[in-house]
Amino acid sequence: MNFQHTEDRRMLADSLNRFIAEQYGFHARDEIARSQEGFSRDMWRRFCELGIVGMFFDESVGGFGGDGFDVAVVFEALGRGLVVEPFLDALIVGRALVHAGSEQHRGIVAKMIDGAAITAFAHDEPGSHYELARVNTRAARHGDGWVLNGAKGVVQQGEHADVLLVSARTSGGEYDEAGISLFVVPRDAQGVKMRGSRKIDGGRVAEVSLDDVVLDADALVGDEGDGYATLTHAIGFGLVALASEAVGAMDVAKEHTLEYLRTRKQFGVPIGAFQALQHRMADVLLEIEQARSAAINAAAAVGESGVVRERALSAAKYSIGRIGARVAEESIQMHGGIGMTWELPLSHYAKRLVMIDHQLGDEDHHLARYIELGRAAS
Repeated sequence: MNFQHTEDRRMLADSLNRFIAEQYGFHARDEIARSQEGFSRDMWRRFCELGIVGMFFDESVGGFGGDGFDVAVVFEALGRGLVVEPFLDALIVGRALVHAGSEQHRGIVAKMIDGAAITAFAHDEPGSHYELARVNTRAARHGDGWVLNGAKGVVQQGEHADVLLVSARTSGGEYDEAGISLFVVPRDAQGVKMRGSRKIDGGRVAEVSLDDVVLDADALVGDEGDGYATLTHAIGFGLVALASEAVGAMDVAKEHTLEYLRTRKQFGVPIGAFQALQHRMADVLLEIEQARSAAINAAAAVGESGVVRERALSAAKYSIGRIGARVAEESIQMHGGIGMTWELPLSHYAKRLVMIDHQLGDEDHHLARYIELGRAAS
């Protein structure tokens, strides 16, 4: 398989990297990440003008990409810049709406591509432990529409989203894959309550409570009870995005550490001349290349289906979780105490790498899932 990026992807990556370097430097990013909103709506629109969200979808919905490598090239650049705008949720929500064949909601995808709408993915629940089918939020028939009750946790930028994509159980028990449905819920719908908080790696999240939220029939995404397959499809693209973002962040952490080893002197020589540090840095470089290979495998497999796809995605998420933590630890240790100061960009890359592991399933979850999928296939 040819893993070389197309000319269009290279051009977008160059434009995106240049924009981030010129308009989204560390200090500008830090100010945005610590702001009351946790992101910049103006910067969101400017990123969208570059065609970022359009790369997530094919021409049938107004995009010009949709391949796993289209997603990867965008998120690797976003990872290099520690971008906090809600592109991951735009990807997951958009892919879910398109996969479900939800014609009445395709306008939301078009608005995201144009930068006119912000969406949030509200699926995780307190105590779910990354289990995709563990949904306790309930949706019951209410006349021609629905009424939702439940709670969602760690909803990225939920306070300022225009709409939420909410998973709710319309039938079956707590762990049943069948019976999960998806709903588009306006942020300002009566009964939707938010409690926001800051993330340690920048931006904000919200805990969402749904108390007798009444929705019309058009709020249902796709067919009733078929949400699990749509979630699996959409979250798969999210895993590709996180793996690629982590690789971008690791590359920058590596560059900062190499530069420090070349310039920091002890006993009159650069500390990079010490063999012990050279060996540690060589190990880090090898680990990063392994993470890059895992991300490439995930991008190549996400368009497939079945066990092969899911194992490649879980393998990538496990790898970047383990390696990301090691890169963060080694980079900080080789910097010494300065490595964790707020003023040094490296500490923010380290925090982001650690937190990526906890999004959409940590390394323990995906290692167990990889093993379970292997047993199911044998």
